[in-house]
Amino acid sequence: MLQIQQDLLAALAAELEKISPGAGAKAAFESPKVAAHGDFAVTAAMQLAKPLKLNPRAVGEQLRAALLAQPPYERWVEAIDIAGPGFINIRLKPEAKQQVVREVLGAGAHYGRQPDNGQRLMVEFVSANPTGPLHVGHGRQAALGDAICNLYETQGWRVHREFYYNDAGVQINTLATSTQLRAQGLKPGDAGWPEAAYNGDYIQDIANDFLAKKTVQADDRAFTASGDANDLDGIRQFAVAYLRHEQDLDLQAFAVKFDHYYLESSLYTSGRVEAAVNRLIANGKTYEQDGALWLRSTDYGDDKDRVMRKSDGSYTYFVPDVAYHIAKWERGFTKVVNIQGTDHHGTIARVRAGLQAADVGIPQGYPDYVLHTMVRVVRGGQEVKISKRAGSYVTLRDLIEWTSKDAVRFFLLSRKPDTEYTFDVDLAVQQNNDNPVYYVQYAHARICSVLAGWGGDVATLVEADLSPLDSAPAQALMRQLAKYPEMLSAAARDFAPHDVTFYLRELAASYHSYYDAERILVDDERVKRARLALVAATARVLHNGLAVLGVSAPQKM
Repeated sequence: MLQIQQDLLAALAAELEKISPGAGAKAAFESPKVAAHGDFAVTAAMQLAKPLKLNPRAVGEQLRAALLAQPPYERWVEAIDIAGPGFINIRLKPEAKQQVVREVLGAGAHYGRQPDNGQRLMVEFVSANPTGPLHVGHGRQAALGDAICNLYETQGWRVHREFYYNDAGVQINTLATSTQLRAQGLKPGDAGWPEAAYNGDYIQDIANDFLAKKTVQADDRAFTASGDANDLDGIRQFAVAYLRHEQDLDLQAFAVKFDHYYLESSLYTSGRVEAAVNRLIANGKTYEQDGALWLRSTDYGDDKDRVMRKSDGSYTYFVPDVAYHIAKWERGFTKVVNIQGTDHHGTIARVRAGLQAADVGIPQGYPDYVLHTMVRVVRGGQEVKISKRAGSYVTLRDLIEWTSKDAVRFFLLSRKPDTEYTFDVDLAVQQNNDNPVYYVQYAHARICSVLAGWGGDVATLVEADLSPLDSAPAQALMRQLAKYPEMLSAAARDFAPHDVTFYLRELAASYHSYYDAERILVDDERVKRARLALVAATARVLHNGLAVLGVSAPQKM
């Protein structure tokens, strides 16, 4: 089906070029709003009518006649109709639609994937400072980042996953002092307990393990505690390693892995921050005022100039971000996506301004950003706001333990990132059609049950005679299968993994409708094999799509 579509599109482009030079490059198929109108729609006649000073229907009729004479259209197209002011609706022959079944079965796990394009992409996500357990917002970011990475990998990109975090600064100092106070026997509510201290039970856990002289091992660091409650620097290093280990456990439970951990402190120790600031000064993009160093960010579209270095000599938080993104560019990542919360919206303009002012060859609009809102959690009809362990919020691990990794991933990806989302714990554990992840997974398991009942070799179905697949439910299901590659490409381009969840729900619905309409394991061997081929292809696409989301495709439920 994909090759057929490409052949038909190439023929359309050739005919448009004949009618109006240059028009061939804009050849495109659209999906008719009503399936009964056909398989592809073409609006080129209406677009060309005005410059050609012709009636759009007349252009449509001319194009229709030319297309019907083209070999791909003669072979695969059943009818071409002109509707309304010049819509061209193309209806494929049944055998054309059936080819998608053979394509899916032949390609298997590679169906919908593009060949290696040689391009590199870095996605920076989660990037949580090691001051506490990962919360539900980090979970949404982890799901988004990992799914976007998977989407780009299907499109032939070489993807690098990076976790950036601050291992120094005010928050880390607060973590260290909070842990030290616990190690010295103080607790929240006691006299002398600072208002700004971290209150979660996890702080006591860190203090206990520090006093026990334990060793903690994280993906990017390890540290052995001295056990001395007066060793504030040792407590700081132990606490950071401890929480990085905890975050690693959270991410492992969520099946998220990173290629590299990048420390904000390294930007200072390596001299990258100083080098970036000096470059901006040398380029004449800064000025001093009120004892502070300012970036002329309004020259690059920001609403006001921004302070880079405060009067006390410390840098504002966007300065290391500029240095970090120069490092990303110098490491060869010409395309970068940052997944961050909507509270980071204000940093976008100033970081991009700093990168343009640095004048190191970085294009405008670098990097790309995907901003997400936080997540409300509802359980038993009531909003859950705190976790005893974390002290002030619901953790990612809470959510996984209450439901499952699959449910958390699918649910957190089921809406556009910038829309508010309420995670319904009770819905996520229901085993019925109201639960979207169950609905999709059940479709896959249902097909596996049918194939197991048949007991044959699925690989042989690629050669099945598909002509019996001519019913409306079968054709609707094949139309859904054919949409998968284009859907993947669009979802990657738009950073929209929620499109994958929508597609999978539609595909599952098409399968359930087909299953209810036609018995698969019939006596007629030719019909049975054709129907088995169709449902096996459906299972494969469900499996592929769920894999993009990082969700399993169970064979039994």
